[in-house]
Amino acid sequence: MATLRSRLFKVNIRNSGINPQGFHPSQIKFYLILAPLVVFMLLPMVFIFSHAFKPPDELFAYPPRFFVVNPTFKNFTDLFAKMSTSGVPVSRYLFNSVLVTVVTVGASILVSTTAAYALSKKRFKLKSTLFAINTVALMFVPIAVTIPRFLIIERLDLLNNFWVHILPGLAMPVGLFLIKQFIDGVPDEVVEAAQIDGATDVQIYWGIILPMILPAVATIAILTFQATWNNAETSTLYVNNESLKTFAFYVTTLTATAATTGANTVAGQGVAAAASLIMFLPNLVIFVLLQSQVMSTMSHSGLK
Repeated sequence: MATLRSRLFKVNIRNSGINPQGFHPSQIKFYLILAPLVVFMLLPMVFIFSHAFKPPDELFAYPPRFFVVNPTFKNFTDLFAKMSTSGVPVSRYLFNSVLVTVVTVGASILVSTTAAYALSKKRFKLKSTLFAINTVALMFVPIAVTIPRFLIIERLDLLNNFWVHILPGLAMPVGLFLIKQFIDGVPDEVVEAAQIDGATDVQIYWGIILPMILPAVATIAILTFQATWNNAETSTLYVNNESLKTFAFYVTTLTATAATTGANTVAGQGVAAAASLIMFLPNLVIFVLLQSQVMSTMSHSGLK
């Protein structure tokens, strides 16, 4: 009887125009408010796309133009035809970034999910202490741990090593925190029933836990991807070999290189605009594809 009343109440709400599943005239007032905000927020993205295709005369036109008038691909061809001061092609930097990002995202998801499963569903000493340490680590901004991180990387003999791009990125406190919050919502009875049936920890993790925390996994994938893809600090501080550096580092040196070597400043700006679009586009694509999972994770974990 209570279930029937609940269903009738939901039907009445939908029919009355409160949170309808489809379009309802009562939603027009929200569209009138949100549409201008959407347009305003899209302007930076439109500018990035427009700026990357501007020919040299439009890049430095006065007064500046927001939209490109005569689009060209010359900025991109110049970018990939360009060499660094040490003779390393741009494609090498881009390959390094893609490889580092893919490996780091996959390894970070594996480390975060397995560690969160152990902290949430297993019983062992210092369990609460370890999670408390991880929570405290959330309070430290990256700049505060730059020196300790450098000393640890030096002791591990990772300086000027390709693995220095990957291994430090596996320690992601926010990822462990979010995924543990999700796994805590998985009933212990489900895990205990699987153990009674003879399932191993690996089988429980792969067949039960992982499918139930996919929104959190998608969120960690986005956060790790953005942090790794946009990371120029590692190449700057820990890598001297130019062929081991990433595309993010190369982008930061484009305009500086043009000014230092006396190259054409306008041409350098065009190449920098094209490189900025390449850096921005993967972030946009992955967030658009997985943004619904991010919202689900944030609401589930209680974060705002």
